[in-house]
Amino acid sequence: MTEEESIVQDIKQLENHLFNVTDDTQFQSIARKIFTFQYKLNPVYNRYCEFLGKTPYNCRDLKDIPFLPIDFYKKHKVLTDGTDYEMLFESSGTTGMERSKHFLKRVDLYKKSFRKGYELFYGKPEDYCVLALLPGYLENKHSSLIHMAKGLMADSKCSESGFYLNDLDKLAEKLIYLNKKRKKVLLLGVSFALLDMAEKFPMELKNTIVMETGGMKGRRKEITREELHEALKKGFGVNEIHSEYGMAELLSQAYSKHDGIFQTPPWMKIFIRDAYDPYEVHKESEDNSVNGGINIVDLANLYSCSFIETKDIGKLYPNGTFEVVGRLDYSDIRGCNLMVI
Repeated sequence: MTEEESIVQDIKQLENHLFNVTDDTQFQSIARKIFTFQYKLNPVYNRYCEFLGKTPYNCRDLKDIPFLPIDFYKKHKVLTDGTDYEMLFESSGTTGMERSKHFLKRVDLYKKSFRKGYELFYGKPEDYCVLALLPGYLENKHSSLIHMAKGLMADSKCSESGFYLNDLDKLAEKLIYLNKKRKKVLLLGVSFALLDMAEKFPMELKNTIVMETGGMKGRRKEITREELHEALKKGFGVNEIHSEYGMAELLSQAYSKHDGIFQTPPWMKIFIRDAYDPYEVHKESEDNSVNGGINIVDLANLYSCSFIETKDIGKLYPNGTFEVVGRLDYSDIRGCNLMVI
């Protein structure tokens, strides 16, 4: 058996353990094996690592592993072990904007990731009726968010679950009806559409989780997360606004149940890189005033790249939770999940 064949065999065995990580030692062990695999068999990532002089032999810690700049997904096919893939995810954006393309070799890994992640934070989807207000995403047939929402709707087994493009009147009727029935509801929506809904149809929801995926996408003036959440809480009559943090280039999501503080599933980890030196990575902020670029390790990105350098700026707290506080000035405003603070 060749070295590459041995590495591939190890990775296939790891597939069953990705979503059962229990501690940091196990996470680091799996991440290092994935790094070796992707270094050897992902041509794009290999060239980037070689350029930096980084190999599996001189990267002793996770923070030493190269994080691939997310813009590589716009220019290159980031895929390991051949060129075959089952599905394409494409980032959201305005007309004319260059979009990232994430080629999925194994769609089942994405399904396992979003299902297990959702259940970890919210329980079984079958306990909810899932309503999605995602204009701008429904028109994108390669949207990972739409794919996730469809999966949650199917799992919910609720006949009332469904998408709403721009029909706020029907959505309002549905929310009022389900509220009277005391049915648990997940209302998943892009920020500008949720704001439109809250302003046009203010109501008092008792059993509904309102979850924003962020982004005004040029539809409305950019506001702070605090302003957004206050407006939504007032408009929907809820105590907290939840948030989802995900992107086309990843297969996992982080969730915030209050105050914009996100928590990752065990197979996803956040690092903060120095704002002035992208190759200097800090495990956590020494205090809450230190900001930096967000780097992500997503073990579920097994056949693309698990080590991503994003354009988001954030804080990492000692308990592993994190906060998104903005975007790098020169980057595009991503349509998904981010407000400017």
